[in-house]
Amino acid sequence: MRVPSRSPGRQPGPAVTSAAPARRVPAGGRRADTAPDLSAYRAAVAELLVEVGALADAPSTTARQVLLDQRLREPAIAAVLDATPQGLIGARETLLLEMARYQPNARSSAQDLTALVRIYLLSRIDVLWWRDSATFLTDDQVRVSTELVDLEWLRRRGLLEFRYQEQPGTVVGRGLRAVRRRLRPDATPRTAGLLFRRARREMIALLNDLAREFTAVAPDGTPPLWVTSLARSAEHQYRLRRLGYAAMVPSGHCLGWAADVELEWYDRFGARPALAGLLLARQDAGEVNVVDEGQAWHVCLAPAARRRYRRAYEAEMGV
Repeated sequence: MRVPSRSPGRQPGPAVTSAAPARRVPAGGRRADTAPDLSAYRAAVAELLVEVGALADAPSTTARQVLLDQRLREPAIAAVLDATPQGLIGARETLLLEMARYQPNARSSAQDLTALVRIYLLSRIDVLWWRDSATFLTDDQVRVSTELVDLEWLRRRGLLEFRYQEQPGTVVGRGLRAVRRRLRPDATPRTAGLLFRRARREMIALLNDLAREFTAVAPDGTPPLWVTSLARSAEHQYRLRRLGYAAMVPSGHCLGWAADVELEWYDRFGARPALAGLLLARQDAGEVNVVDEGQAWHVCLAPAARRRYRRAYEAEMGV
């Protein structure tokens, strides 16, 4: 049974250098304490994506820019973008630059321009929610932060309901991973795995809760929830971008408040619709933000649910 939601509180822990600029004054005169309508934002983005899809060919570059200039200024979209650290103009310029640089590749979760626009715009909700959170700028900050917990320590004690795998750190390890995939190609999701096996306590509690619910509704024989990404540094985010991944900046991963959950692999068990339904239901309840990234779905915890999941973590772990 879920615990009733509580208002978020600030958690103790050492500060990490913040990459966010000082709080801006909304350009449209909207009061800073007025929360944008996220349902209206998602609906407006869905309409925009239909139009972007119709202008996805190379000769339509100018028409796409005109379309974005018009649609991003619509109140439902502008209210969200203007409340992010970049503001409406900065978000528009970043999106246009991402589109201009876009090159399809097998690694990227953005398989076309429409997917790129969807991932960018919906992930801005994360940035809106956690605009005052500190960014983990370097790999070392992720490794030593006391705000993050080592998953392996918890896994060995049977305290995790979900699964993950780490990225191999050596040539031998990568070779063994390749051999296992050839012998049993569908035994695990096709993912590089976690570079950092560390996560915020609240995210662990959220994923444990989701994993239990998924186990209860999934068809018999379905493996447990599989998590493909958690906290990342901005340093690693840029590394992923250079490799061709659609790693957005700023990102909820670099704030420690986002995770990626495998979806595509569960098709072979007939469980994908059940997991997608659970994620969207939690989004409708205001608990998370969800971004369909194809193989995996991006999940960011809402600030309103932070305290509740912190308490859930402490109860589960006996802290």
